[in-house]
Amino acid sequence: MLHSIQQRYGEKLRASDGDIGHVRDFYFDDKNWTVRYLVADTGGWLSGRLVLISPHALGHLYPEGKVLLVNLSRQQIEDSPSIDEHKPVSRQHEEEYHRHYGYAYYAESMPLWGLGGYPVLVPPPLETDAKQQGVDSHLRSARVVAGYNVEASDGVVGQVADLLIDGRTWVIREMVVECGHWYSGRKVVVSTDKVSRISHDQSTVYMDSTKRAFVEASEQPQGHPA
Repeated sequence: MLHSIQQRYGEKLRASDGDIGHVRDFYFDDKNWTVRYLVADTGGWLSGRLVLISPHALGHLYPEGKVLLVNLSRQQIEDSPSIDEHKPVSRQHEEEYHRHYGYAYYAESMPLWGLGGYPVLVPPPLETDAKQQGVDSHLRSARVVAGYNVEASDGVVGQVADLLIDGRTWVIREMVVECGHWYSGRKVVVSTDKVSRISHDQSTVYMDSTKRAFVEASEQPQGHPA
């Protein structure tokens, strides 16, 4: 089942021993479109600190409800490293985060969740050159990417309106694009497999598709992916 990321913003978060805030954002890897972290806004509890929560602590993402359960204690979250949402999360910060919770590290060349394929199982430790060299990860803010221009091979087609995530694997499967005036502002669902790259500098998602493909997708039943 796919879930709208936009609709999860503001959802309450509850640790094993009490409330911890609400969902602020999701950080995903722009190479494999897997959500690596949920960003929790701790509100008045920790003076509005933003902290990362891995899907390892969340398991499957169930249909939208009033509360999302987190398999961590309030103390664990209070002691975890905080982030600045205006700065990118570096590889070094991720290493600190993984050490704090005891999660095994991962290799960019391997599936994000290891051999199991799902975040409910911690992957085996993997050594990588990227880790040793301190290379920054390819994390993107779902909140920031919403609103990026979407450009097909023959021109701009609209803007990102939403991202649809698989609740079991935490992989973003589809992107909702609000088409421009050239097609009456209609929303079209396209597969993230069609994305060639995301440019932060240009605030643009580049697609391996044509404007005509968007038109044809919008004319298919239930917004079949382009």
